[in-house]
Amino acid sequence: MRGVDISRRATSTEERLDRMPVSSQPTTESNATATGESKETVTVAPPRRRIDPGLLLIGLFKLAKAALFFSIGIGAIHLLHKLRAGDIDLGEMVTNLAKALKFDEESRFVKLLLDKVDLIDAHRLREIGAATFAYSALALTEGVGLVLEKVWAEYLTLTLTVSFLPWEIYELARHPNLFRLSILVINLMVVGYLVWLLRRKAGKRCECTLRGVACNHKKHRVARHNSGRESN
Repeated sequence: MRGVDISRRATSTEERLDRMPVSSQPTTESNATATGESKETVTVAPPRRRIDPGLLLIGLFKLAKAALFFSIGIGAIHLLHKLRAGDIDLGEMVTNLAKALKFDEESRFVKLLLDKVDLIDAHRLREIGAATFAYSALALTEGVGLVLEKVWAEYLTLTLTVSFLPWEIYELARHPNLFRLSILVINLMVVGYLVWLLRRKAGKRCECTLRGVACNHKKHRVARHNSGRESN
């Protein structure tokens, strides 16, 4: 009898448990499924890349050179049109400019300019205009590429700057002055900085290649983190 009472009590307990209402509060996941809402994936934004101040400075210098040579080209084309129309005398223009700037007309500098101006004709002005426009476009390409931190722009700037160094040294030795010396020093600083920067980047690439997945470079850590989230 005692066994029958125990079995009856167990049966009644199971019946009461079956009759108990299920919790009316669904889980967050079921709520989202019932309402048709999808889970929002929180993406971590990669850290903002810091612009290299040296590249930015060199890029702005190249952009300034591009604007300067473009202005020279425009001036050469303007003089060419006036020279063809016979509306201007270059020697007289240099003399008037010297007077406006309070230069002595008999000074060595003004005489040198007048001697150089006498050699300029329409053909020479066309050559000056074409050369300045070409150099302006090249400097503009360098400047934009450096501001955007493009590696090809770094190699292009380094190659062109090194190629001009022998000519600048020759001109400085032939006619030494402060302007030529300043240009040479600036270009040497540009070459030195770009060589150092490219060597540093090459070292980082070698380090990343040797470490493989364990690379500690910030950009690569973010890339691995994002790829891991996508795979999950």
